Amino acid sequence: MTNPAPGILPGLRFRQRFPLLALILERFVLSLVLLFAVSILIFGGLEALPGDFATTYLGQSATPQAVANIRQDLGLNRPVTTRYVEWLGNAVQGDFGTSWASKNSVSEQIGKRLGNSLFLAGFAAVISVPLAVGLGMFSVHFRNRLPDKIINIISLAAISLPEFFIGYLLILFFAVKFGMATFPATVYDSMGFVERLKAIALPTATLVLVVLAHMMRMTRAAILSVMSSAYMETAELKGLSAFRAIVKHAAPNALAPIINVVALNLAYLVVGVVVVEVVFVYPGMGQYMVDAVTVRDMPVVQACGLIFAAVYIFLNMTADILAIIANPRLRHPR
Repeated sequence: MTNPAPGILPGLRFRQRFPLLALILERFVLSLVLLFAVSILIFGGLEALPGDFATTYLGQSATPQAVANIRQDLGLNRPVTTRYVEWLGNAVQGDFGTSWASKNSVSEQIGKRLGNSLFLAGFAAVISVPLAVGLGMFSVHFRNRLPDKIINIISLAAISLPEFFIGYLLILFFAVKFGMATFPATVYDSMGFVERLKAIALPTATLVLVVLAHMMRMTRAAILSVMSSAYMETAELKGLSAFRAIVKHAAPNALAPIINVVALNLAYLVVGVVVVEVVFVYPGMGQYMVDAVTVRDMPVVQACGLIFAAVYIFLNMTADILAIIANPRLRHPR
């Protein structure tokens, strides 16, 4: 009888002895594979688009020789696979090449823009996450009563409106009519912290309104599903107040789905800032990417697309790992 493959049994033993660690490593490897696949789609998709930078840069009156010269200078006449392998190898080292349009280092420009985008998304997260969880618990406490119905109506209205429409409404009322906020949302390096917060007030409010309703409704649904459990009825029979039972027992046991929805919305905050940054003319990654698309500056578009994908995949991986850790059956296997 032949023995099993030598690599199978150790793998099975490792999964049986350390199920939590095995699942975490599996999620990490899958995330890396997914990011690699996304990098192929980004590079290949942009290559498949009609036209190129040389034609756009020189205009319709460009001679074929001039177009050929620029393509040669940029290396566009080399095989696609060669350019992809070179691009990915440099990107892993943090080198995204040089912008075709501005001739500046893409990595340096992204370093400045990414900080602005993360500041905007981070400040929106600091406001929206605790507010969403708190409102979700508050809604469960008053379920099927007037406060719960009002919150549900407002959240449905917020979910139905696209972010650019919410942004334009905020600009119209708070910047144009009442003059309470600044527009456009311009920030610069020497700007003080308080001044920066004032500058991003409207884009932050837009992002908060976009993600708050979804996180709040999912938090409410997760806690309500736990409220029907037998141990929640036992807690109420022991005389525990409804709100304390929600905070002490229901919310911790609904932690896994809440973590998932919060992480997904945090990923959206980072990736979804593209539209908000364009609306408010905010100097972040989204605005940088849109400007590059208009002139077909491929190194910039590829770099921004890969970074957005990496952030989104990383936050989803973090959500999966936190949900795994929050599962008591995996933390304490029998």
